[in-house]
Amino acid sequence: MDSELLSILEQLERDKGIDKEILIQAVEAAVASAARKAWNVELGEEVKVVLDRKTGKLSAFAGGQEIKSKDFGRIAAQTAKQVVIQKIREAEKDVVFTEYQARIGQIVNGGVYRFDRGNIIVDLGKSEAFVPKSEQSPKEEFKQGDRIRAYVLDVKKDNKGPQIVLSRANPNFVKRLFELEVPEIYDGIVEIKAISRDAGERTKIAVYSKDEKVDCVGACVGMRGSRVKGVVSELHGEKIDIVRYSADMKEYIQAALSPAQISQIQLNKEAKKASIIVADDQLSLAIGKHGQNVRLASKLIGWELDIRSVARLEEEKKQAAEAALPKEEVVPEGAAAALTELTGVGEKLVEALKQAGWDNLEKISQAKVEELTEVKGVGKVKAEKIIKEAKKITKK
Repeated sequence: MDSELLSILEQLERDKGIDKEILIQAVEAAVASAARKAWNVELGEEVKVVLDRKTGKLSAFAGGQEIKSKDFGRIAAQTAKQVVIQKIREAEKDVVFTEYQARIGQIVNGGVYRFDRGNIIVDLGKSEAFVPKSEQSPKEEFKQGDRIRAYVLDVKKDNKGPQIVLSRANPNFVKRLFELEVPEIYDGIVEIKAISRDAGERTKIAVYSKDEKVDCVGACVGMRGSRVKGVVSELHGEKIDIVRYSADMKEYIQAALSPAQISQIQLNKEAKKASIIVADDQLSLAIGKHGQNVRLASKLIGWELDIRSVARLEEEKKQAAEAALPKEEVVPEGAAAALTELTGVGEKLVEALKQAGWDNLEKISQAKVEELTEVKGVGKVKAEKIIKEAKKITKK
C-alpha cells in the first residue's frame, strides 16, 4: 500500500496535472477525519496523519502520541482511494472548464445526444454542452445522433461540472464559418468589418481587403460560389449577402441595401441618420420582406436609415407647400345668401358677421345678445331683432 499510493499520486500528477503535494495533503486530512470517527479520541484532541514523502507510509498521531491500531491500514486504504477518485473527478472538471474557457468564440463539433425542454444537449466527447432554444436557428431541425457544429458562447462553473453554452443563432457563428471556408480571412488579408443576422432567414456581412490585388467579395464567394455555398449549406439554406465595405458612407449604404438601386442619399453624420430616395419600383426591394433588408442594412452600418420613394417625396413636398399657404375661411354653401334673408342686414353687415364667426342662421339663432353686440354695427336692439328673426327662419 505504502509505495503503491505514492506511485498512484505521481501518476495523477503527470496525467491530470494535479500537484502531488495537494493530493498528499488531501489524503492526510481525509484519513485523519476518518480515523477520528473510528477511534476513541477525546473531544478537542487533534488527530494528525502524516504521509512519508519517500516511503509512502501513513502514520497517525493523537495528542502527540502515535496511534497503533490494526484497523488503521484498512481505514487509510479506503479513505485514500475515495480521496484520489474525488480529486480525479475534480481535476477532469477543471481541465474541461479550462479547455473550453479558452475556446469561447470558436466553433466545436459534437453529436446530438438528447433534447431537454427545448435545449439541444450535445456530446463533445470529454463533456456535454447545450444549445439553448434562444440560440437555435428557427429554420433548423436536428435529430438524435446528428452531427452538429456550433459556436462556443459561454462556459460557466457549476457543482455538476462546467456548463458549456453553444449557439447557432449568434452572428459570430457565421463569421467563424467564413474564416474556416475563406483562407484569405484566416490569413488576415480579407477582414470582416461588420455582420448583421436574422437567424434562419438572412445575413449581411461587410468585408474589406487589405491587399488591392485581392477582391474581398470574390474571395468570400469563391470559384462558382463554392465558398459561400459551404456556409449556406451549414446554415441550412440561410441567405447570405456579401457587402463590400467602404469608408465612403454613401457607397457603403448603397452596397448594404443591395440589390436595390438608390437614387439619392442625404446624410446627417452627427445623428448617424440617412434619408434615402429610391425609384417607386425599387421601394419594396430596398425595404425587403417585413422590412428585413433595411433592418439588417441599418444594423450592419450602425446608422438609422429612412427610405422613401420618389412619389412619396413629391407628395410630402406638395403637402408641405399647401401647409405653408395662408388658410382661407371656408363658408358653407348658401350661408351668405341665408344671412341676407334677415331684415335690415346688408352686405357689409353680412361680411362683418362672417368674420366674427356668425356665418349661418343656425349659429345666430343660438347666439346671445351680448355676443352679437361685439360685432361692429350691431347694437343691443338690432342684435335682439336678428336673433329673433334667425330663430323664426330656422324653424321653417
